[in-house]
Amino acid sequence: MSTSAATTMTMEPGIARSRHRGFTLIELLIALAVVAILVRIAFPSYQAYIVRSSRQAAQAELIALANTQEKIFLNSSGYSCSVTLPYNGQSTSDNGLGVTTGKSKDGRYTLEVVAPCDVATKPTTFTLKATPIGAQYAGDPLALTISETGQRKWGTAGKTW
Repeated sequence: MSTSAATTMTMEPGIARSRHRGFTLIELLIALAVVAILVRIAFPSYQAYIVRSSRQAAQAELIALANTQEKIFLNSSGYSCSVTLPYNGQSTSDNGLGVTTGKSKDGRYTLEVVAPCDVATKPTTFTLKATPIGAQYAGDPLALTISETGQRKWGTAGKTW
């Protein structure tokens, strides 16, 4: 074996190790660009999913509150005017619907009984309203309502849900 061949053999392992130490700057930038593109595509879909699930949860809460209103009406011949007062099952229409905070369980909607409502006259109609807190995403400041007739509306145009 000649000395030049021996030198070449001994240098090759050293060269091979120096090439596999890490990523180049170009490789890191390409990986970062791919991640940024994926985030840009996925994040709006995730936001829309969160808003949809919050809206569905608010709808379910409105239905449950409407059912509680019907229980109150059966006991007292009048609907409740308050979402925040406790429901005690007594035969008076000054019962509330038992939502202590006035907000949905996830905190994204405020819940209320829409006025006019007077406990003294034992109201025979009600409209429950869930209003989004803040703009949950662009173009969605729309409230949900449900009435004693079961009519369900969404937004200012009065779409049904």
